[in-house]
Amino acid sequence: HCSIRTMYRILHEHQEVRERRRQLRHPVYQKPELLAEAPNQVWSWDITKLMGPSKWTYFYLYVIIDIFSRRIVGWQVADTESASLFKPLFHDAAFKQGICPGELTLHADRGPSMKAKATALMLADLGVTKSHSRPYTSNDNPFSESHFKTLKYQPQFPKRFGCIQDAKAFCRAFFDWYNRHHHHLGIGLMTPDQVHYGQANHVYAARQEILDQAFQANPRRFVNKSPQPPQKPTAVWINPPNNKLQLQA
Repeated sequence: HCSIRTMYRILHEHQEVRERRRQLRHPVYQKPELLAEAPNQVWSWDITKLMGPSKWTYFYLYVIIDIFSRRIVGWQVADTESASLFKPLFHDAAFKQGICPGELTLHADRGPSMKAKATALMLADLGVTKSHSRPYTSNDNPFSESHFKTLKYQPQFPKRFGCIQDAKAFCRAFFDWYNRHHHHLGIGLMTPDQVHYGQANHVYAARQEILDQAFQANPRRFVNKSPQPPQKPTAVWINPPNNKLQLQA
């Protein structure tokens, strides 16, 4: 004789407690941990909807972003969401950036186009490592999500686009401004082009020289401490490991 709880404990010790219903269980997804210490090491891509001229009409914006430099290396606007449309976009971006096999990791969420067999085969042929977010975990793809927010929070961003040509024209102007002129806080207030094409050290040195001159001209303004410009990007993580977080703390 024993209590019900004692019986379950005894069964558990003998591995006799299990799911009695024959049903599929959700797999355990591994948390992606990706590190980029230079451009063209880790790219992230995603698709977002752009509202069309009438209700329930949409255009689909494909965007590939380099997580280290935040540069948009490829984009397109299409009428549908399809892995077959992503293939030529990625091929073009990889060719322009001179990507060699084994150099790049491509990260995405688990949308239909991202998990499609055609996408997986293309990446395998090009020697690109694929990585996926966990389901319903937006923090696993933060760079694409943050970029879409920057896009849609622009004052000029329209509520609806009259046609796909309007959407393409707006995105063309936006991405040109974003890559060349947007001083991004996450990369030391530099532009994505400056970081992507190796100008970060020169920009940092020029800023430091100007700050040193300002300090020498009026040191009391800076509480007798020479000011420094925002730090250059050195490493960018998607989900840094716990030991790295503890070291930074």
